[in-house]
Amino acid sequence: MTNTNILISGAGVAGPALAYWLRKYGCTPTVIERAAAPRPGGYAVDFRGEAMTVLERMGILDEVRKYSTTIRDSEVVDTDGQHVVTMPAAIFAGELEVLKSDLTDILYALTKDETEYLFDNSITAIDEDADGVLVSFERGEPRRFDLVVGADGLYSKVRALAFGEHAKYIHYLGIYNAIFATDNFLDLDYAGRGCQLAPGRTANVFSTRNNTEARASLYFATDPFDYDRTDVAAQKRIIAEHFTGDGWVLPRLLNDLAASSDLYFTPISQVKMDTWSAGRVVLLGDACACASPLSGRGTSQALIGAYVLAGELATAAGDYEAAFASYENQLREYVKTNQEGAVEVVGMLFAEPPPQEFFDAMAANPPEADPEFLALKNY
Repeated sequence: MTNTNILISGAGVAGPALAYWLRKYGCTPTVIERAAAPRPGGYAVDFRGEAMTVLERMGILDEVRKYSTTIRDSEVVDTDGQHVVTMPAAIFAGELEVLKSDLTDILYALTKDETEYLFDNSITAIDEDADGVLVSFERGEPRRFDLVVGADGLYSKVRALAFGEHAKYIHYLGIYNAIFATDNFLDLDYAGRGCQLAPGRTANVFSTRNNTEARASLYFATDPFDYDRTDVAAQKRIIAEHFTGDGWVLPRLLNDLAASSDLYFTPISQVKMDTWSAGRVVLLGDACACASPLSGRGTSQALIGAYVLAGELATAAGDYEAAFASYENQLREYVKTNQEGAVEVVGMLFAEPPPQEFFDAMAANPPEADPEFLALKNY
């Protein structure tokens, strides 16, 4: 097999998952990550269908199950805290749900002994020639690789270097989202509680870690604006400005936001591209196919994409052009379906909740695990 020396940008879910499979096929992956360590915080992520198959084939399904949020039904209340409707877990929690940080810790532990990780560093230039790619870094001397994979999220540095500015590919859906840890002060018992605070503003709290903690998730609709993605204090001020004066438990949540050390703040957006590869550079996960957190499928796309990309490289014996084309061909329709589903959720997020009968009917006939056209090969 040729083209086995592969640089992966991003140590979230897609990057370490790809590193695992590449090592399995005899490649030498290197993972670079601008954070100083695997990132804490973030969403609870759920798995269903073929994503469960990938976890099983990686040999970590039982380990991931140990961190299940075991989330049950969620309640919607009004701004006075009075019950409105109950949302059954079958609608949103998939077959298995864990905190994203628990999953990234598991993937890092699985790969760190056989994969070189370059933390607190990032790519500054990619120069391709007939024999490979010369990559320059913020720290350290340039190094040569056979292939480069951008698994570095919505604002992918690899995508910007190889394909052009973010504005060409990122499509904002009109909402910003903030997630941070808080105490389980609502005494939630493996459950969630949410409230539509006002037109364009919604808050949710769900218990985690066997009810010893909770996560708060705040959504607000607004026109897009520029902000410094490295300035957490400024992000906290922006969020507080949008929710100050709101009812329910927002005063408590804003106090906890001010003290939080794991804030995740992002515009709800999608990434749409005509092609996911350019020469020896290929994109993976949110970098090329972000469906937004509202899809509930971002982590599944990352795991499945990593499995397929590595498998196609192995099948093609390193013929990267053939492998990249097959990888993209297999996943295009799956990504399109997930993105369309997320857009539908945007329209529901700030609407008045439908009657209980609507949710009961959905729970009786939950969404399909995966489209019929997504059938993973056994590489």
